[in-house]
Amino acid sequence: MSSAILLEHVTKNFNDFIAVNALNFEVKAGDIYGFLGPNGSGKSTTLRMIMALIKPTSGSIKLFGESLGENRSEIMRKVGCIIEKPDFYGYLSAKENMKLFARAHLLNYSAAQYDALFSLVGLKGRENDKVKTFSHGMKQRLGIAQALIHDPELIILDEPNTGLDPQGIIDLRNLILTLNKERGKTILFSSHILSEVQEICSNMVVINKGKVVVQGGVSELLSQENLTVKLEVVNPVEASVVLQQSNWAGMMESQDETLFVFNMGKAEIPAMIDYLSQHHIGIERIDYRNQLEDYFLKITNA
Repeated sequence: MSSAILLEHVTKNFNDFIAVNALNFEVKAGDIYGFLGPNGSGKSTTLRMIMALIKPTSGSIKLFGESLGENRSEIMRKVGCIIEKPDFYGYLSAKENMKLFARAHLLNYSAAQYDALFSLVGLKGRENDKVKTFSHGMKQRLGIAQALIHDPELIILDEPNTGLDPQGIIDLRNLILTLNKERGKTILFSSHILSEVQEICSNMVVINKGKVVVQGGVSELLSQENLTVKLEVVNPVEASVVLQQSNWAGMMESQDETLFVFNMGKAEIPAMIDYLSQHHIGIERIDYRNQLEDYFLKITNA
C-alpha cells in the first residue's frame, strides 16, 4: 500500500520553544488515521506543516511520495482540509459560497454536481439559505463540502466534531466512513476524543509535548485483553480474603480501603462478579478502561 503522508524526524521550533520534536509517522493510502493529543501537544502545528502553511525547522514531509517542500502546488491539488473552524461569507448562501470555492479551483460545477455535494454532506434543501443562519454543526458540514469540492485524494480534519451535539457527532462519523469506504478517500482525523478515533480509525498516533508517545493499530492499542478494572465493595476486609483465594488473586494490582484494582481481560469481569456474589460480597461499583484510555485521560487532565 502506498504512502499518503510520511513524516520523518519533523521538528518545529518557535525561537527557543520546541513545538514539535522529531516526529515520525506514516499514513497509508486508503487509511483513516487518528491523530490525537491534548491541547498544546503540537497537533495543530503538525497539521499546519502538513498543509504547507508553515515550514518545519528540520525533517522531511512527503505527501503521495513527493517532497512537500519541492512540489507544494501540485500536491495541494490532491488535498482537502478543515483546519480549526471553517470560515464562510455569512451573508451569502451555502451554494454561493461553494461557487466561490469552485471558481478558486478553476472548476465548472454543474447544478447536478452541487446537488450531489450538498446531499453527501447532509445539507440538501438548505443550500440556498444564508450561512449566517446555519448552526455550528451545519457549518462543519459545509466545511467538509468545501474540503471535498475538488475531489481530493486526502482529507485532513482538525477537530471537526468540536461543538457538535451527540447526533452531529454520529452524522459526522458516518460521513467520514462513507468518504473512506465508498469514495476511497484517505483521511487524517485529528481529535482529542479517544472514543471517536476508536469508532472510525484503523491506525493512530498519540503525541504529547511535541513527541510521539504511542502509535499503532487501534484494535491492538485498545485491546479488551489488557484492561484496568476498578472494583469498589461494601465489605473490603471480607472481599480481600475471598479474592486472595480466587483465580483473580494474581491479577490484583492494588487495594486501597474499599477499592481493588485489577489487570485482566474483559471476559474475566462477569465471572469475577458471579464469584463475589456467591460469596456474598456486596459490589458498590465496577468499571474498566483500556490502559491507553487511562494514560490518555492523564495527559489530557480529564
